[in-house]
Amino acid sequence: MLFNSLDFAIFFPIVIIIYWIVSKKIVLRNSFLLIASYVFYAWWDWRFLFLIIFSSFIDYIVGLKLNQTENKSNRKKLLFLSLFVNLGLLFFFKYTNFFIESFIESFSLFGKTLNINTLNIIFPVGISFYTFQTLSYTIDIYRNQLKPTKDWLAFFAFVSFFPQLVAGPIERASHLLPQFYKTYNFNYKLVKSGILLVAFGLFKKMVIADRAAVYVNEVYNNVEDYGGVGFTYATILFAFQIYCDFSGYSDIAIGLARTMGFDLMKNFNSPYISKSLTEFWRRWHISLSTWFRDYVYIPLGGSKKGKIRTYINLFIVFVISGLWHGAAMTFIIWGAIHGLVLMVEKGTFKIKQPIFNKLGLNTKNTSNHLFFGFIIFFIVCIAWVFFRANTLNDSFYIINGIFTDFNFGDVFNKETYLIGLKTNEFKVIILSILLLFAGELLHLKYNLIELLNKQGLIFRWSFYISIVIVIVLFGVYGDENIQEFIYFQF
Repeated sequence: MLFNSLDFAIFFPIVIIIYWIVSKKIVLRNSFLLIASYVFYAWWDWRFLFLIIFSSFIDYIVGLKLNQTENKSNRKKLLFLSLFVNLGLLFFFKYTNFFIESFIESFSLFGKTLNINTLNIIFPVGISFYTFQTLSYTIDIYRNQLKPTKDWLAFFAFVSFFPQLVAGPIERASHLLPQFYKTYNFNYKLVKSGILLVAFGLFKKMVIADRAAVYVNEVYNNVEDYGGVGFTYATILFAFQIYCDFSGYSDIAIGLARTMGFDLMKNFNSPYISKSLTEFWRRWHISLSTWFRDYVYIPLGGSKKGKIRTYINLFIVFVISGLWHGAAMTFIIWGAIHGLVLMVEKGTFKIKQPIFNKLGLNTKNTSNHLFFGFIIFFIVCIAWVFFRANTLNDSFYIINGIFTDFNFGDVFNKETYLIGLKTNEFKVIILSILLLFAGELLHLKYNLIELLNKQGLIFRWSFYISIVIVIVLFGVYGDENIQEFIYFQF
């Protein structure tokens, strides 16, 4: 069930009404949330419900057993069970075909052909997200950083909580699970701010991301028909498409949870204003980057085992991050690019700062911030080529086109910047992106929702109505046009 679908437009009002009717009775409320979440998830394929139920059951039992023993050997065995089940399911559904194909290709390098068929495996939506969420629960208990819950109903509801089930934020049990033990009073301001966040998310998704997808899909799916300018426009638009698509999902998830009294972590914080790639990853997909930091980077040794080991750890984390995103070499290279640039940043930061200061390039200066921001955005966009391209050959073809086949005469050619779009649709995208940037720059100094609440009644309601009108008039609709959220495939 998609947040931007008619099904969900019917589903959620029913859920929120019943939720607030039963909200004072915790067991009844959590039971209802669990059922609603399972219905939401089963809307794609009811068979995959068994996976999330099985994963929840294993980690609930493992958590209890970890708390009952102090024997190190037994605790390691229990942790291994959780890792084996969760990662085993993830690897089977997500990576089996990738490793079979890689195995076949490795033999082809020696002139041998293996007749091995890949498996017809359907990928369960959201498995990468809820797997990491449940793993963090058992790992934290193993580390004695968290006490397990004896309330199986609250735990199952925590794992399957429908607003963030299929694409995050990836919540820690220490933050979200205790919220299932509380009762909430209906708070008009909180509900209103939640609905506003949902509206912002739908604006990002339906007005910017889905409209940009028309251009991006046409170019990236037919690379031989286009040149350097088309590739450049498509890549820049994809940068905003994926940001608005994913941050839009996170806004909707956080907003939906807020209407029920729940607080989800912030997942994006204006990443494209970053002046370094390190800062970019503090602002982009925060729940995943902090997960890899706490459960992969630090266990590998972090930055405490010397410079060389620190660089290797960084690189490993981002290659794994690339593989987490998708079972293809394109994603691994995407992660490797980020890892390599971060290694360079970390290795040269102390050297380059005095040089930059001597040249008058202080990153606190606005003009220099723009300069560094442009460099980082350029690097991120080059990496996005690998992330979006259908094949590795397409990636290299596109990058080669950007650098060697860029015809400046085509920059303002309508046939180049209106690929798949009408003039008004292109104007909507550009204006919407500018409005988005203006809002994010304003949000650096002010909480926009609180700022809006301070305005007069007429201004507030004019703003609310304007958002609805913009989404209705300029959003992408129709079964043939509707775009799934990009991160559903991960």
